[in-house]
Amino acid sequence: MNHYNGDPNTSTSEDEFKEYIRDIHDFPTKGVVFRDITNLLKNGKVFQKAVHTIADRFKHANINVVCAVEARGFILGAAIAYALGAGFVPIRKKGKLPWQTHQKSYDLEYGTDELEIHTDAISSGNHVLFVDDVIATGGTAKAAIDFINHMEGHLVCAAFLLELKELKGRKKLEEVTVFSLIQY
Repeated sequence: MNHYNGDPNTSTSEDEFKEYIRDIHDFPTKGVVFRDITNLLKNGKVFQKAVHTIADRFKHANINVVCAVEARGFILGAAIAYALGAGFVPIRKKGKLPWQTHQKSYDLEYGTDELEIHTDAISSGNHVLFVDDVIATGGTAKAAIDFINHMEGHLVCAAFLLELKELKGRKKLEEVTVFSLIQY
């Protein structure tokens, strides 16, 4: 059941959202330009518009659960789940979940990591929306989507606040519908 009733008269263009994204050079390693979303998050009206803009795309998709990866993905995922009247499923770093889990290692833009999800987090046939703050190389998203597919969830879309197009993360998600609100 969807509870969100967005106001179509409050649209914001991609460039307006970009005004709230700060570039931080050489973070977390030399040569990386980190797109800092904290100014967007701290502005209540802009954050609300970003959440509602993403949620509006899926308000008729009968989303049962929104899955998101810690930490910034949780901020967006939980807000979008709330807007859609859907449940929220956390995908966490290794050792952070208290019950039985599935694990998946994956490559990052500048290293490797491992994610976990509770074994009962997604029921077969659930309509699932995956949400994260950014898609860069696609490693994190691919690992999360592998969980969803393994648990026989029906992935509706992988949705991102922003996409770093030059890193070609969409290529890892070729069989997935991908939406990004902001593109660089």
